[in-house]
Amino acid sequence: MAKKSLPLSQVYRLLEQGPVTMVTTSRKGRPNAMTMSWHMMIYFEPPIFACVISNRNYSFNILKESKECVINIPTVEMAAKAVKVGNTTGRKVDKFEKFALSQEPASKVDAPLLTECYANLECRVIDMKMSEKYNIFILEVVKAWVRPSKKRPRLIHHCGKGVFVVDGKVIKIPSKMK
Repeated sequence: MAKKSLPLSQVYRLLEQGPVTMVTTSRKGRPNAMTMSWHMMIYFEPPIFACVISNRNYSFNILKESKECVINIPTVEMAAKAVKVGNTTGRKVDKFEKFALSQEPASKVDAPLLTECYANLECRVIDMKMSEKYNIFILEVVKAWVRPSKKRPRLIHHCGKGVFVVDGKVIKIPSKMK
């Protein structure tokens, strides 16, 4: 079968397969949450990754000012809530109240951990050189938490236009990577 041309506006749907995350920030004691799926690992030890947060998002300026956040990783059970959080701005709405998000204090940053999430990564911004032009922040994870009761969490992956994939069958192939 011949290949079909793909509109460039849809390329992100092929590459954006990392898990959906929920980013929490805090400004003057007021927490905020947003949903994000544009991120990638850059370095493993210490864990450093890049993420894209639009400069139209309320969280963009909070992150620029505070230089810290928590990347919270929800499971499929939180999918609907994650989408609702992502479709609402924190400029006018307290998302913690509106969506009944449970929070607990982080140990190294001021932004809260989302209690319901499988994992929480406390992060500090270490580079903002690309934030003005590309909305890219480079973050270092300074503390990581995971819920041990979830043996094999089923994460969600955004494919664009309201379509998500849920983790499924796990396969193991020998590799030198740890």
